Amino acid sequence: MAEAMAQKVCSSTSLNPAIQSLPPILCLNNFRRVRRTEDGGPYPIPGLATDFLHMRVREGSKIRNLLRFATARMRGEGKDSHGRSTRQVVFTGSERGVTKTITCVEILKRKVEDLHQVSKLYYKTVDEVWEASQHGAPDVTMQRTVPAICILLSKDPLNPHEPGYQPPHSVSTPTEDTGMCGATLWPPHCPTVAKRFCREDESKCVT
Repeated sequence: MAEAMAQKVCSSTSLNPAIQSLPPILCLNNFRRVRRTEDGGPYPIPGLATDFLHMRVREGSKIRNLLRFATARMRGEGKDSHGRSTRQVVFTGSERGVTKTITCVEILKRKVEDLHQVSKLYYKTVDEVWEASQHGAPDVTMQRTVPAICILLSKDPLNPHEPGYQPPHSVSTPTEDTGMCGATLWPPHCPTVAKRFCREDESKCVT
């Protein structure tokens, strides 16, 4: 991973021109990333409450730890600094953390029912500092624009016309004419999930 990131540093057009002229192997051996900071720009989701819970998901974050904390707050087991229960949680992640961000959201939606969702894709600026191992060589500061995702989960209703809105998942009752279960199953066509949701005979449900 470190080597791959170093290769990005060597090939990036936002680097110091003096570094770009170095041979790739020399660049790999003589520089390592020591600091990474992200911009604190506004969230791309309008109408956020002032007391929402922000869960920043990084590539090395543990999903179990993130969900344990977010689930407790959304279930009312924890309070904020003002003694109020959490009504909204925002998950954000960038680059390789995007997949883990989506995973956290999907699991939380199954732990806490009736959550409204708004998802936004956007770009954010990241500043990286690369330290030179050679004595006297200057450090390198690189600024990159990376893809990111921001997902809001709310107990309170949200604007259904907002792009990226998803209503809460619900289980519908079986239809009389077909006898099939009208629930949206995940994973699709999974017999194990169908047994849980179907209220009539299992043979009548879509498997």
